Amino acid sequence: MSVEMKIKGLMIDPVSNMPIIILKSDNGEDVLPIWVGIFEANAIAMQMESIISPRPMTHDLLKNVIEGLEARIQGVEITDLRENTFFAVIRLDLSGRSLEIDSRPSDAMALALRAGAPIRVRRSVLEKSSSPGDESDSQETERLRRWLETVDPSELGKYEM
Repeated sequence: MSVEMKIKGLMIDPVSNMPIIILKSDNGEDVLPIWVGIFEANAIAMQMESIISPRPMTHDLLKNVIEGLEARIQGVEITDLRENTFFAVIRLDLSGRSLEIDSRPSDAMALALRAGAPIRVRRSVLEKSSSPGDESDSQETERLRRWLETVDPSELGKYEM
């Protein structure tokens, strides 16, 4: 089973200086922070800000290729979390045939934004992300989770997708 989530924020982790995408379920009960690379965060931020590049970026190219093949992006799903690494798939419909394409979550989310497709997260991933690892990871995860539950949305940026 999976939960549909929306990108609620894009911020910089003050400790690691890495971008974090904040996913949140519509009911607000589930929150999932995913650390991403700077280029992937930029691609997501550009789409969220409706900034159009003068030439197609990689995610635009991928969307154009998929559409050129007369396929439809049904959605993306974050499917697993192993050793602090998230895994995702892009689900396509190609003339009635379902395809799953392995993807990094950041690329899948950037593509989903461009296609207006849903972003889903497996319940097992949400459970793994909230379960404690070693003591220091557990404390850091709990600190971040508490902060995300109480943060003013304006601190996350103006992203509401």
